[in-house]
Amino acid sequence: MTFTLMTYLIFTLIILLPMVIKIMREYERAVVFTFGRFTSVKGPGLIIIIPLVQQIERVQLRTVVMDVPSQDVISRDNVSVKVNAVVYFRVIDPEKAIIQVEDYITATSQLAQTTLRSVLGQHELDEMLAEREKLNSDIQQNLDQQTDTWGIKVSNVEIKHVDIDESMIRAIAKQAEAERERRAKVIHAEGEMQASHKLLEAANVLSQNPQSMQLRYLQTLTEIASEKNSTIAFPIPMDILTPFIKKVS
Repeated sequence: MTFTLMTYLIFTLIILLPMVIKIMREYERAVVFTFGRFTSVKGPGLIIIIPLVQQIERVQLRTVVMDVPSQDVISRDNVSVKVNAVVYFRVIDPEKAIIQVEDYITATSQLAQTTLRSVLGQHELDEMLAEREKLNSDIQQNLDQQTDTWGIKVSNVEIKHVDIDESMIRAIAKQAEAERERRAKVIHAEGEMQASHKLLEAANVLSQNPQSMQLRYLQTLTEIASEKNSTIAFPIPMDILTPFIKKVS
């Protein structure tokens, strides 16, 4: 009789032991409920649970890397694009993550999709392509603010791809080409304006001294003669001929 009782007790202990003793890893926490009421958060290490009285929910505290599916976004300038992103988040309050939301991973995924569409829809296509760092920060702040009540910290959001329709790509290429032509014309016009100012300054300086003007003509004649031209047409300024005209008269 005693042997049978001991065997029964040992058998019962073997069955109940896994239900009583739980081991939480360093990155895990146990949210403990006693008769359905939240009691405490335990771990890491070895914890003891009263069978049939207490239940636990395991929560991981490691950063979760979640891929946000491609979303159809209408930009502020009415351009349709497909955008996907990746979200990095982790649980910082296990109690809220279990009690405040049914499935915090699914909830965060759905919220990330709606936030992505909402934030990007407030910006134009050029901003989506050129200001990704700012958009990443805006999405992260909006998402983190909303998940705070779930005990979740969104540490980073990265936009991966912005897919544009083929016709829109051609339109953007034409726009970029037109912008380059506009800049080239502006630079050329600015160069012409600067050159005209310099020529005007040079003319003013030369006009103050007639001898300087004559030296300039002679220098130009020398440069033309060095090119070995057979015929040279060179204008003679009236200032040079004036003394001869006076003597003849």
